[in-house]
Amino acid sequence: MAAQPGGVDLVALEDVADDDSQTVDAVFISRDITGLASKSQPSEALARCYRVIRRSPGLRWVHTHSAGADRPIYGELMARGVTVSTSSGANARIVAHTALAGVLALARRFPPLWAAQAARRWASLAQEPLPRDLDGQTAVIVGWGPIGKALQSMLAAVGLRCVIVRHRPEPAAPGLETVTYDALAQVLPRADWLLLCCPLTARTRGLVDAAALRALPRGAHLVNVARGEVVVEADLVAALQGGQLGGAFLDVFEHEPLAADSPLWQLPGVMVTPHSAGLSDGNAARVATIFVDNLRRWLRHEPLRNAVSTHPNGSLSC
Repeated sequence: MAAQPGGVDLVALEDVADDDSQTVDAVFISRDITGLASKSQPSEALARCYRVIRRSPGLRWVHTHSAGADRPIYGELMARGVTVSTSSGANARIVAHTALAGVLALARRFPPLWAAQAARRWASLAQEPLPRDLDGQTAVIVGWGPIGKALQSMLAAVGLRCVIVRHRPEPAAPGLETVTYDALAQVLPRADWLLLCCPLTARTRGLVDAAALRALPRGAHLVNVARGEVVVEADLVAALQGGQLGGAFLDVFEHEPLAADSPLWQLPGVMVTPHSAGLSDGNAARVATIFVDNLRRWLRHEPLRNAVSTHPNGSLSC
């Protein structure tokens, strides 16, 4: 987009010249631009968008369809003084639904039941040990953004006690046990379920390592709908192979796509999905609503919704 007196001149990416003759003042990185791209493997459209961004000295604002701002380009932009905003919240309930589905599937031992179905083998759960009731189990939720908030209410509805891990020490809600990231190790021994829905920051990168996994009760479960880099993947594989973890639902990975030779594909009790927890046919409309609202704010020089700030420790938050 290029600012014009009284409004904006909207330009589609495919209409932007490949040379340096055309620059922009603002950019909306939509889902159709990123496509199936990952941080490891950007699409050609996304790479072209980055070229436009980098050659536009007057760029003032970039909005992304995603909830996170952990791609390196965003730190680069903020270092230039460019405002970055996200669509945080647009798919929060969808991601929470997916995480809940992961909890229910693991609790009801769906992975071995699916394996038995594929083998046409009748494998009833009516044998010891029986699946545990969810009522009374403890879920430690790491991250108290829109996803964490939605997920907590859903888990409470099916009987789990929830402990919240967040940056600030004050209670996430009245009566809800809350600790900071620095105190994570203190609550892990009570965690039947460790659910990750935090942003990737300097503080959360590698947060769940071998020591954290050892602190969990043997047989606990992990659900990761945050970012793959929050977990040290080699340590996760070792914990699963050694039986320290009873299972995991994983939607994100250190390197995406997940390598075909990764042990995670075939480990018993592990469900792997291709970074799809937040995909839904209603997301585009919700993202568009956030972007249009921010466009109005930007034109009026008002504070933007979901603007990303940089903290002294180098972490990003919305």
